[in-house]
Amino acid sequence: MMETIGNVALVAALGAAAFGCSPSSSASEAEAGQDFVRTVNIEVAAVGRSDFTSYVRLTGEVEAMNDVTLSAEESGVIEHFFIEKGSFVRSGAPIAKIRDTVLRAQLEEAIAAAELARERYVRQRRLWEEEQIGSEIAYLEAKYQADLQAARVTLLRERLERTTLAAPISGIFDERYVDVGEMVAPGAAVARVVEVDRVKVTGGVAERFAAGVSPGDTARIRLDVLPNQEFIGVLGYVGSVVDERSRTFPIEIVMENPGRLIKPHMVASVEIARSRLPDVIVVPQDAVQRTEDGYQVFVAVEREGSLYAESRPVRLGPMYANRVVVEQGLSEGDRLIVRGQQLVESGNRVRIVNEAEFQAG
Repeated sequence: MMETIGNVALVAALGAAAFGCSPSSSASEAEAGQDFVRTVNIEVAAVGRSDFTSYVRLTGEVEAMNDVTLSAEESGVIEHFFIEKGSFVRSGAPIAKIRDTVLRAQLEEAIAAAELARERYVRQRRLWEEEQIGSEIAYLEAKYQADLQAARVTLLRERLERTTLAAPISGIFDERYVDVGEMVAPGAAVARVVEVDRVKVTGGVAERFAAGVSPGDTARIRLDVLPNQEFIGVLGYVGSVVDERSRTFPIEIVMENPGRLIKPHMVASVEIARSRLPDVIVVPQDAVQRTEDGYQVFVAVEREGSLYAESRPVRLGPMYANRVVVEQGLSEGDRLIVRGQQLVESGNRVRIVNEAEFQAG
């Protein structure tokens, strides 16, 4: 009996010893003693310097540089037009003629009356000044009558000249409002002349850009109807008052119109150069992350033969078209993480998947 009990105790002791040294238990302890290292695939770009220009974007409308309606200054019947609609006309060239038969007859009558009044004045002056014949009042009446008739001649000649309607500017005879034989009165619209060798683009700039826009600034202009062409204009006018409703101030951009391809009332996309910075660090805006304290980027740094992600707080400058100036926080030659930056944290091990491209660049 005592021998049986002893054998059972021996078997139990051996079993307990065997469980404490089991292979599975040893593997778990070894695995727990090792550090797990996470590696994230990333793409990088070398930080460099370049010139940077930011622009103010707006939508504008093309207008003729000058758009003038020519009105009649005398009443009468339109006798004929000197040029056809759509033709180019130079400033001062005749466009239309109002019948002047009555005015011409009145002018001839006035010229005759003026000559008679002048002759009477000359004789009356000689009699009064040399021979003291007549009265001073008669002499003065003759003088004033001669001046009056001369003024009437000048007036009728001016009115006669105004029966020829001349172009006030050089441009295209774009519209004819009356036909030959139609009666017009002073002030009636007769023709329209449009200057389109140069045009202007009008629009409104948001008030927050007021400090960065001034006359003389250059602007890039594109038109939907001419998608493959870019035009350069210059700000000729910048408004001084902000519109209360739109919170914008008006501008006018003057530009050449080669071939007269650009038509008034076309819609234009405008970019006005606002700030030009030479030799600055510029990075993709997507590489920048907002934090509670400002902004940060991630760069890849090498430590002990391995690459790790490192966060860098940065101070930003102007931005435009997904590019932003970094004023502080990056140095030329840094390996900026431009893809995968949303997946890493500072201290993560990283692997550059565009290493060959990066080295070639």
